[in-house]
Amino acid sequence: MPIDLRPHPLLRAKISALGTFTPPRLLTNADLETMVETSDQWITERTGIRQRHIVDKGVATSDLAVEAARLCLAERGVQPSEVEAIIIATVTPDMLFPSTVCLVQHKLGAQGAWGFDLSAACCGFVYALQVGAKLVESGAHKKVLVIGADVMSSIIDYTDRATCIIFGDGAGAVLLEPAAEGEIGMIDFLHEIDGAGAASLYMPGGGSLHPPTAETVAQKMHYVHQDGQAVYKFAVRKMSEATEKLLERNGVHGKDLDCFIPHQANKRIILSTAERLGLPPERVIINIDRFGNTTAGTIPLAMQTAREENRLRKNDLVLLASVGAGYTVGSCLLRWEI
Repeated sequence: MPIDLRPHPLLRAKISALGTFTPPRLLTNADLETMVETSDQWITERTGIRQRHIVDKGVATSDLAVEAARLCLAERGVQPSEVEAIIIATVTPDMLFPSTVCLVQHKLGAQGAWGFDLSAACCGFVYALQVGAKLVESGAHKKVLVIGADVMSSIIDYTDRATCIIFGDGAGAVLLEPAAEGEIGMIDFLHEIDGAGAASLYMPGGGSLHPPTAETVAQKMHYVHQDGQAVYKFAVRKMSEATEKLLERNGVHGKDLDCFIPHQANKRIILSTAERLGLPPERVIINIDRFGNTTAGTIPLAMQTAREENRLRKNDLVLLASVGAGYTVGSCLLRWEI
């Protein structure tokens, strides 16, 4: 039988289901007051965070990812065996190898699916979302599962008040499928990286440059290290620039947006970007007070918050945006089709 080399008809990808999961245990600002020199007022004023979810010992990123994936697939009525590809965005894999996606595929029972991990820190989910969308739009796959999941508590030094107040654990998953006739789904994206900022937010130990030794452990090289001021300044500038450029490229103004779902790293960064875009508070999703920064999990968790609060509805024009370690920058424009 001859191979059909004709171009595939134009396809669009859409998010068809969403599922999220956070571990039940809470770490509140009051708890942190007993662990490190800080206060609820200091944390809330600077970050907007009041509590974060933390896993129990022995719970890994793959465990959170599987729970979110199961809820996502159940919402759509899709069996794990129907999933063709899985992309997991994470900076806290269960181990260096095998990749976390292999563990999730097995636990989920997604026989026949292939996939990979994607490391882009706080931009991981929006980067993975675009890769997954292109797999659908190319005609290669009809069901792609994209998961953002991190157990940040596994790499946080709880004697360092600059970082321990910020991060929490959580996961979110979306299913990508071809859009139906009349649906729009994914519209456009704008991503970039700037490696000049690598030393401002990183974990120095554990890789090929500084493999684990007694010395690297003693020097706390397996924890997150952050220059908070440098990261803040970059994030404020680049989240605004990336979103404005993406909207301009598509002839969209801030007032046209129904919902802005940003990465939840800092409330002040979010509000600064929203103000630049001319967005009223009711169109901006903020749940950092309840979850902290869950890295690759923040945007799907915020999507779920938006749905629960009835601020994300079918046909809404939605803007996603994030800035993370690397530096990484990501923004995405889409129609919500659920």
